[in-house]
Amino acid sequence: MHKLSLSALAAGLRDKQFSSVELTHVFLSRIKQHQALNAFISVTESAAVEQAKAADLRLANGEAGFLTGIPLAHKDIFCTQGVKTSCGSKMLDNFVSPYDASVVERFKQAGTVMLGKLNMDEFAMGSSNETSFYGPARNPWDSERVPGGSSGGSAVAVAARLTPAATGTDTGGSIRQPAALCGVTGLKPTYGRVSRYGMIAYASSLDQGGPMAGSAEDAALLMQVMAGFDPKDSTSVDQAVPDYGATLNDSLQGLRIGLPKQFFSAALDNRMATAVHAAIGEYQKLGAEVREVDMPNLELAIPAYYVIASAECSSNLSRYDGVRFGYRCQNPADLTDLYTRSRGEAFGQEVKRRILMGTYALSAGYYDAYYLKAQQVRRLISNDFKRAFSEVDVLMGPVTPGTAFKIGEKTSDPIQMYLEDIYTIAINLAGLPALSIPAGFIAGLPVGLQVIGNYFSEAKLLNIGHRYQQATDWHLQSPKGFE
Repeated sequence: MHKLSLSALAAGLRDKQFSSVELTHVFLSRIKQHQALNAFISVTESAAVEQAKAADLRLANGEAGFLTGIPLAHKDIFCTQGVKTSCGSKMLDNFVSPYDASVVERFKQAGTVMLGKLNMDEFAMGSSNETSFYGPARNPWDSERVPGGSSGGSAVAVAARLTPAATGTDTGGSIRQPAALCGVTGLKPTYGRVSRYGMIAYASSLDQGGPMAGSAEDAALLMQVMAGFDPKDSTSVDQAVPDYGATLNDSLQGLRIGLPKQFFSAALDNRMATAVHAAIGEYQKLGAEVREVDMPNLELAIPAYYVIASAECSSNLSRYDGVRFGYRCQNPADLTDLYTRSRGEAFGQEVKRRILMGTYALSAGYYDAYYLKAQQVRRLISNDFKRAFSEVDVLMGPVTPGTAFKIGEKTSDPIQMYLEDIYTIAINLAGLPALSIPAGFIAGLPVGLQVIGNYFSEAKLLNIGHRYQQATDWHLQSPKGFE
């Protein structure tokens, strides 16, 4: 059962080949069997079985939706009522949310079964899943290597089939990068397409939730539940949600694909370039046309992103002061001691680094030189994409500069770590949707292809991903030992 797609699982439940309780036990058993991957922070076994029983009742009564009874897991950044929501941090290790995030609530209403909460970089700050308070999740293709971050636990759990699907979030590539390094499909939707209510904030103008699954078809089924206007989220966009499954098989004849020449510079690993070009060649066989496009401001994305994201995180994380919720230091001498020791003892090194960078960028005398300048660069990058989409339908390129690297290999060099997101960050600055799909292997490690679309073109991206996955079988490969 663990190998089946979401559609096949749904059909099996409807046809009574197995019950939701039986299905849930299969995945709970695999989670226990593969604990060494450290994919989960919390496993909600008892609640999952109860939810599965309720789903079986809905199925028996004919009240079930398409995903009723199907297990899935949530990144630990989404608030879940009555369940620990740590965001991968010691600061929230004791935090039990009193309410559900809108995404979680929508999946509950759909009748899905929550297996637990997935490991992640602390407050979603990281490109390797090594900054988690709970230790790094391990890549199932090579357990000595990182799965990518910050949604590393989600990517590991899907790749190892510990869950049929998962939620993730993407602030600078945190769905697409781990999806690429673990060989799964991940979609970063248009900013505002999926509600951020109840999603713990890192950088509010960049954060976006999205699906991670075994295929574009499965991601489309998840998007059908996740997408849509939410009055609780002031940045949610009130725009009709299309039927993502209806256009999956549309023809790609005449599709205009743009290749940003900045993505294929000499800095890109030759083997990665070869794999990405081979994937693009498959699209040409499907009738697509390919041309080069120039996006001169893409090289400015990394510095602009780290100024803006750090500035927003320094503001968002000021709420963790040891007073209202979260970690509190022992026996504070006074209020200043309470603030400083609570934050100093509970935040990890990477979180402290970004808070300091952000506070500096926003400080008097430096705001114009750094934050304002970064926002102006953001506009230039957004204009680059606007020009590109006047010439082509989608853009394609690599997701990552290389394959999964060894745990500990880059932790002492933050700049090298930040460059892991060099091909993904510009998309977040522009607020665009982008898809990562498995597109081959280098020395036994997965490679991802990135497909970037114009605003609210998620259905087209899923169509493009699905047609490629009909022509190839990269997404069907399983890591050894997890078949």
